[in-house]
Amino acid sequence: MKNILKMFLTAFIVCSLCTVNLFAASDETYDKLKLMVDIMEIINANYVSETDAKNLVTGAIHGVVKTLDPFSQYMEEKAYKDMRNETEGAYSGVGLRIMVKNNFITVVSPLPGTPAYRAGILPDDRIIKIDSKSAIGMPSDEAVDLMRGKAGAKVKLTISRDNVLEDLEFTLVREKIKIETVKSVLLDGGIAYVRLSEFNAQSATDLNRTLTDYSKQGMTAVILDLRNDPGGLLDSAIDIISMFIKDKTLALTTKGRSEEMKKEYFTRGGGEFSDIPLVILVNRGSASASEIVAGAMQDFRRALIIGSNTFGKGSVQTVIPLSDGTALRLTIAKYYLPSGRPINRSDDNLTKNGINPDIEIKVTIEDEIKLYAQSDMIFSKDKNPKPEVADENKIEDAVLNKAIEIIREGRVFDMIKESKALEAAAAKEVKKDDKKGK
Repeated sequence: MKNILKMFLTAFIVCSLCTVNLFAASDETYDKLKLMVDIMEIINANYVSETDAKNLVTGAIHGVVKTLDPFSQYMEEKAYKDMRNETEGAYSGVGLRIMVKNNFITVVSPLPGTPAYRAGILPDDRIIKIDSKSAIGMPSDEAVDLMRGKAGAKVKLTISRDNVLEDLEFTLVREKIKIETVKSVLLDGGIAYVRLSEFNAQSATDLNRTLTDYSKQGMTAVILDLRNDPGGLLDSAIDIISMFIKDKTLALTTKGRSEEMKKEYFTRGGGEFSDIPLVILVNRGSASASEIVAGAMQDFRRALIIGSNTFGKGSVQTVIPLSDGTALRLTIAKYYLPSGRPINRSDDNLTKNGINPDIEIKVTIEDEIKLYAQSDMIFSKDKNPKPEVADENKIEDAVLNKAIEIIREGRVFDMIKESKALEAAAAKEVKKDDKKGK
């Protein structure tokens, strides 16, 4: 085992020292890597139980990646395979999108219609225990692996929630998660209400098909609900923006460490629904690709954004397959909207991140739980669906109702012109740049 560690880490040191851009201070880097070899040899010789070289090396890699940011991730072979299956649209689990935030496994969003969603787990909930294992300080891929499993098997999540004194326990039954990303209904007056649960390879095609069908039925306006949509594929977001923008134009720029990392994404100039009134609904569970769509539409003055401040995930990850079947998900750039403003407003957790809506409507945690439970009723194909919430406990969806009200009054385009949210965001960025200059 000692020889294996030496061979692996010596090769790592040699490769590292040959990469000038990666390690400029080579002498210091060599000393630190030599220290790593020494520590692993001490562990191998003296730890109370026998150790395994592969596990030690894997742990070291996880530790290196963990120092970067909450979104970069080393995926072992099973986690990488699960990620690819999920992108294709199906897996077995409880239906949570998570990230590591301040050392806690934090819920970005539960997927609608899944066990976690039905149980009332919310964005920003912190998972502190999975079954009997503490999740504090746990890597996100390990948490995902523990929550997934055979359909029909149970898993218990212990959750800490803001403004709730006692920890909450949820016993969930895993099930096959078939991600139906687009759910819709044509409301009175020809208003197409569409909820997009995430951006996968089929989302843009399914949305286009839905709106084309509703156009034939007299569609007069679109409400695109991106609340609790954690994002997904960037290309899907660009395709969806393209449906509502007639001209081929810059929709997003990604900027990384070097000029070579800069990449521009343009709409394709389709604009099938470029003239129809559009309202987009967002909340704190709207992240990544959701923020790209909402932010670009706001910059283009193409849609009215209603709801609450979004999550603020404005960074680009690329997945790099490795030779042994594992992979590295690495943050390589940040998103910048057409106006030049970033989605990540700050890296310090002290400043508001994300997209500021044109019309802000705050929803309490208690009301979010009720809305979660009753929202799928809107899209039910059953003429007499079984209610999940008793009539006396139902509440109004103030965000959705506001969108419907503005559409029926014919005020969407006027309110887009009057909105101050974009100017406020731009002014904030200018002020921040001025401070940096000083």
